[in-house]
Amino acid sequence: MKTLRVLNNNVVLARDDKGEEVILTGRGIGFNSRQGKPIDPALIVRVFVPDDGRDPDHLAESLALVDEEVLRAVVIALSDAGIEGRESTRPTLAIAIADHIAGALDRARQGIVVEYPLLAETQTLYADEYAKAVRLLAAVNERVDPKLDDSEATALALHLVNAGFASGDLSFTYTMTGVIQQMLAVVGERHGVDVSRESMNAARFITHVRYLFVRIQQHQQLKGHESTIGKGIRKHYPEATRTAQQLATIVQLRLGEPLSEDEVSYLALHVARMTTQADGTAA
Repeated sequence: MKTLRVLNNNVVLARDDKGEEVILTGRGIGFNSRQGKPIDPALIVRVFVPDDGRDPDHLAESLALVDEEVLRAVVIALSDAGIEGRESTRPTLAIAIADHIAGALDRARQGIVVEYPLLAETQTLYADEYAKAVRLLAAVNERVDPKLDDSEATALALHLVNAGFASGDLSFTYTMTGVIQQMLAVVGERHGVDVSRESMNAARFITHVRYLFVRIQQHQQLKGHESTIGKGIRKHYPEATRTAQQLATIVQLRLGEPLSEDEVSYLALHVARMTTQADGTAA
């Protein structure tokens, strides 16, 4: 590999043997290096490959701003928590988590504890990510001083949720969380039921909506040109379909994207499952 740009003593932007731009980290890897100079493989600790078409320069600059010891602690913690192996080449999650941990450590040294407002929503809407975040926080705390407060698990969980989207910040995840809450409230109000978020059908609804948001971001909505399945769902569940159309309006207002007929139909199916379960009937 050859150096393209030195960010600091521990981070360089390089070109690998395949001609691809990669980000290399390692203690002293940038010391005395310059453009075009071969890099000593013994100095390379991690190789990050920019994904999703992200700008390598920007990612390298972001990595260079993260304390080397914090980044190392996060990379090991991600592996120990079973979230991402140490051989992973994805830079975005490691950067986001390390940047957050660095800020949290600064706050901890000043005696500042942040109470995140989305604790209840995160625990119920993103139960899997929250459980992983608790493990991640414990793994990080084994390697940093001072130790971070348990409340940081909420923010870490949101970063894990955000990792599934194309967006580079948490704004879309915050919006998504609010939209899911609003959608559940609408279902409960329209059908006069208490939609339990602990129920299997509610969990399926939340999972479906999360993947719907991924499809919206990637401009890959389900479109079967009025598929037979979609027509059948709308015919058998007319009231759930009307609710789903209202949910589609909420999504369009909040995210600026109209939903396809098939997406509305599958929302209707999940609404029917939730509401018929609450009524004590089978869907």
